[in-house]
Amino acid sequence: MNLGYTLAYRLGITPWERARPGFRAQLRTYLDHEEVHRAPGKALDVGCGSGDHSIELAGRGWQVTGVDAVPLAIDRARRKAAAEGVDITFLVGDVTTLGPAAGSGFRFVLDVGCFHGLTAPQRLDYAREITAVAEPGASLLLFAFGPGHRRPLPRGAAHAEIERHFAHWTLDADDPADTTGMPRPLRNSNPRWFHLTRE
Repeated sequence: MNLGYTLAYRLGITPWERARPGFRAQLRTYLDHEEVHRAPGKALDVGCGSGDHSIELAGRGWQVTGVDAVPLAIDRARRKAAAEGVDITFLVGDVTTLGPAAGSGFRFVLDVGCFHGLTAPQRLDYAREITAVAEPGASLLLFAFGPGHRRPLPRGAAHAEIERHFAHWTLDADDPADTTGMPRPLRNSNPRWFHLTRE
């Protein structure tokens, strides 16, 4: 998938960066709810792309680290953050091997479309890494398409698979995502928001 995303950023074909109002409103509602239950602290945005969600979090007072495997996306994210005047740590990295550079003690982890594009072995590594860097009681908000083979779309993830991979987390919510106005393949992919809490 990294090669595909690298090419997509180079060609400017990044439909995931053009979230529609309904999708953005849902994300903001989740973030509002998060902040009712915990004061902003350290947040990790995995598969952060060019940084829009990281910037949203930083604007809300979170201390944000964004990680993405595509250097061009991270370059754009750094430029956007500088233009917005927010301080965010952006790293070129692999979410399956975060390592010490990413830090630890994260209170909130955001994944808008990263996990659902990984292979089965990568998902195991991802879950291990996210669990290791999240503090007890942390939240993970994860957006994913439903399972299926719809090339070139990511293969998606099912409720049971999320539960199985995140054995040290409690799956609190599985809600439909609003994809109104998005291309038909995205609307037909049964997109979901999953919210989990670290035990």
